[in-house]
Amino acid sequence: MNFIYAEMAGKILEICVHVGDVIDPDQDVIIMESMKMQIPVATAKAGRIKTIVVSVGQFVNEGDALVELE
Repeated sequence: MNFIYAEMAGKILEICVHVGDVIDPDQDVIIMESMKMQIPVATAKAGRIKTIVVSVGQFVNEGDALVELE
């Protein structure tokens, strides 16, 4: 399975994609807040969004899965 993981702990502020969206490398998929800063989380490769594992307002830890790609 191909997942995009949180690189640090923080709160999910915005989900920039929907299930079924085709994304390009370096596209932002999630905006997180950590230490009062907004941190974009981008994908390293192209793919289609299969599942969004998190929701807005949820707190995640470093290494938690955020989005699954097909």
